[in-house]
Amino acid sequence: MSKHRRGAKREAGNRKPEAESREREAGSRERLVGAAAAEFAARGFAGTSVDRIARAARVNKAMIYYHFRSKAALYREILRDMFEAVERRVADVNRSTPDPAVRIRGFVDAIATEAEARPHFPPIWFREIAEGGTHLDQSTIRHIAAIVTTLGSIVHDGVATGRFRPVNPMLVHAGIVGPVLLFFASAGVRGKIERAGVRGVARIGRDEVVAHVQSVALGTLEGRMS
Repeated sequence: MSKHRRGAKREAGNRKPEAESREREAGSRERLVGAAAAEFAARGFAGTSVDRIARAARVNKAMIYYHFRSKAALYREILRDMFEAVERRVADVNRSTPDPAVRIRGFVDAIATEAEARPHFPPIWFREIAEGGTHLDQSTIRHIAAIVTTLGSIVHDGVATGRFRPVNPMLVHAGIVGPVLLFFASAGVRGKIERAGVRGVARIGRDEVVAHVQSVALGTLEGRMS
């Protein structure tokens, strides 16, 4: 066998363990993020320890510091994941049509879609709001600001065409995000309310909530609600 062929064979053999190592590292990172998201949702930032995260992820605690600088960095990664996804989705909505009413509906659906994909997010975000955004870094704040700016652009276009009345986009944003996230965070509570005698509250569906929030947002912007 030529030296060239022997060298190529050794190189191919070396690539396999390297690829397997990268896959293991990616898998451990994914498990860490998933375990941390569940722990932060259940216990909040202060109540969650890196030991609990490591046990839930079935990794050595050192792996947390291999992938992330600290518990705070891991927490911020979870927040950024949500806000980056929402920022991309609402930007697509904003480019999708000149009709501002259609874009408002799309904005509401975008929030619901990304929140539904991350059951951990609503409880984490409600806790973070209650704590005054203590653990937010500037990168996360920029993503949030971009989302509100996109909504402001939609509202501005609606006002310019005479479809909407002027409304502070932060108020519109709060009127969308609040009820959408509350719906996803409150399944257990709604079940208890239904068992206490309020029929139907546990069976409210995602699409029903989205349609209601879309209607309220547009009613406010179009001046049908005050």
